[in-house]
Amino acid sequence: MTDLILSHLERGVMTITLNRPEVFNSFNQHMGRAFQQALDDAAQNDSVRCVVITGSGRAFCAGQDLKEVTSDTSPGFKVIVEETYNRSIRLICNMEKPVIAAVNGVAAGAGANIALACDFVVAKHSAKFIQAFAKIGLVPDSGGTFWLPRLVGMARAKALTMLGAPLSSAEAESMGLIHLASREDEFDNDVNRLSQTLANMPTKGLGMTKKALHAGLTNSLEEQLSLELDLQFQAAETSDYAEGVAAFLEKRAPKFKGQ
Repeated sequence: MTDLILSHLERGVMTITLNRPEVFNSFNQHMGRAFQQALDDAAQNDSVRCVVITGSGRAFCAGQDLKEVTSDTSPGFKVIVEETYNRSIRLICNMEKPVIAAVNGVAAGAGANIALACDFVVAKHSAKFIQAFAKIGLVPDSGGTFWLPRLVGMARAKALTMLGAPLSSAEAESMGLIHLASREDEFDNDVNRLSQTLANMPTKGLGMTKKALHAGLTNSLEEQLSLELDLQFQAAETSDYAEGVAAFLEKRAPKFKGQ
């Protein structure tokens, strides 16, 4: 059987590829567990400085494989949402490294919201984002109702989720939903350029920045100021901070090691 998830590490960048192209990379529980293992491996591997999530074939991810949900042996929605999606979203958001969604095609339902949980989204011009849940009488999951209002405002979030119309990558970029809508012939270069830039930066500092930004969505000002103080103290103890200061004083480019 073809591996449901492919992983490849090169120059500090771990690329994780969803690999069920015959069903547009829709998730079943087997793929969900393999995806989570790949994310956990990337988080634990000090050689990984940046993670890229993408899809094989023509799609990024079409969300849940409905054949699994409707089968006689289905574990049910509660188990599927918690074990396949919620665990995956937590791993992406809590990873102390930058994560890029390289959206090579349609991202629908949970597939769209997995992309939005990443720190950066680069999407081909031909890619579409679809909050498909309303079309079958379901509610957005995988963090969609958390991220969408914060990224594009409540009015647009309601329109996207309740009408379920496809959104082009250019439209997504213009409303601040994604980082970059990329030309078809520049997509791979754009992803590689961004991932390599991030892989060469001070990884621990980026991880702490990510942690602070996420906490700021729910913290009070006083809580956030205290968190910034704690994280700044930790960042100042890293080797990359010492290298950054030395490089600045010596007027040279820094060589960060992610330590």
